[in-house]
Formats: sequence, structure tokens, C-alpha cells
Amino acid sequence: MIKIVVTGGSGRFGSELKKYNTKYKFYFPNKKELNILKPDGLSKYLLKKKPKILIHLAGLSRPMNIHEKNIVKSIDLNIIGTANVTKACKQHDIKLIYFSTNYVYPGKKGNYKETDSLLPVNNYAWSKLGGEASVQLYKNSLILRVCMTEKPFVHKKAFANVKTSFLYHKDVAEILFKVLNKKGILNIGGKTKYIYDFAKKDNPGVKKIFLKKHLDSGMPKNSSMNIRKLLKSRI
Repeated sequence: MIKIVVTGGSGRFGSELKKYNTKYKFYFPNKKELNILKPDGLSKYLLKKKPKILIHLAGLSRPMNIHEKNIVKSIDLNIIGTANVTKACKQHDIKLIYFSTNYVYPGKKGNYKETDSLLPVNNYAWSKLGGEASVQLYKNSLILRVCMTEKPFVHKKAFANVKTSFLYHKDVAEILFKVLNKKGILNIGGKTKYIYDFAKKDNPGVKKIFLKKHLDSGMPKNSSMNIRKLLKSRI
């Protein structure tokens, strides 16, 4: 049975993965068992469990403005922590799967391919791209640029003039199991839609709002992704 360690397993997506009964043996260590800011303890844990794959979810995400208010925490968890994980995977010859974000793209024209130029729109995205930088050095890795959210849509309001490529956590989990053996970079998302149109299907009470041009700092108008490579990889 192939062993997989998941960092950040207590988060929203990690909680979704725990629901699956698969042919894999999953480990979801808590922060006390595996702290990505403590390289020695991280290495010892991996040496003990001997996984073939590590899925790196741990890091800092919400609230989004925390990355503006506390850049030290953002750097520590999303950049330095990811570098520590990458080095440990290299040391123990473990396949690394890193969850990044579609926000690393410029967010202006949409339909971004994995080979397109990158220009993060906010500090959160910069911190995730910082994590990507270390993972890119390690060839036995897969970077997933993911656009996902909870089901049903948890917010009371949704932008009717902002496009993205949302998928629900459940859909991303099912895709993940199909791409575990891939390497490189892969966009994971759904069809391009306005956020409001996506949200209202499962949350009919969601209110429509609009992003004004002078308020769009930190929020991309169109961060949708081209998922052609994903569709081909799953054939």
C-alpha cells in the first residue's frame, strides 16, 4: 500500500481528503507531530513513516488580508515552510505535490495556461509563488495551481463581474487521485464563470455585487485558467 503524508490535513481541503477510502495509506499529522518550520522534526517524521508521496497543503491562506498585515507569518509558513518541505522530500526521495493558486497569474485576461507569464495580484499569491520557486528546483514534484471553494458557496455575496475557474473541494479531491503520478505544473479548475453564476447554483440566496475598478487592488478581474492540459492528463 502506497503511503501518503498530508501536511495541513486539518484544513478545509485536508478534511475533504479524510472522507475517502482509497488504496492509499494516508497520514494526516497535526502541527505537533509535523511542524514545517522545524526541519529536523520534519525529517524525522518522514524517515519514520517512509511515504512515497507528500501532499503539501499546510500554510497560511485566510483571511486574505493577513498577508498584508503580517508578512513575516506569510513568509515563514508559505515560503520558508514550503522550502523546508521540499528539502526534506529531496533528502528522503519523496514525491512532492504542492498546492498553489490560480492567483499567481496576472488576473487580467483569463484563460491562463501553465506556461503563461506569472504576476501575482496580492501578497497571498506572492507567498504561494515563493513556495513554487523552491518546489520547481525539485524534479520529483507536481505543482497544482488550484481554484477551489467550499460547497455550498459560503459567502453571502458574490461578484457578478469577476471571472474565475472555481471547483468544489470534492471535485478537486477526485481529480487529485487521478494525477498523483504526474510531474511538472498543472492547472486544476472548472469552467470559466462569473463568481455569482457559479455560487447561485448551490446557494440561491447569494447576493450579486460588483467589483469597481478603483477597488480591484488585490482582486483579479479574470483569473480563469486553461485546463486543457488537465483534461489530456486524465485520459
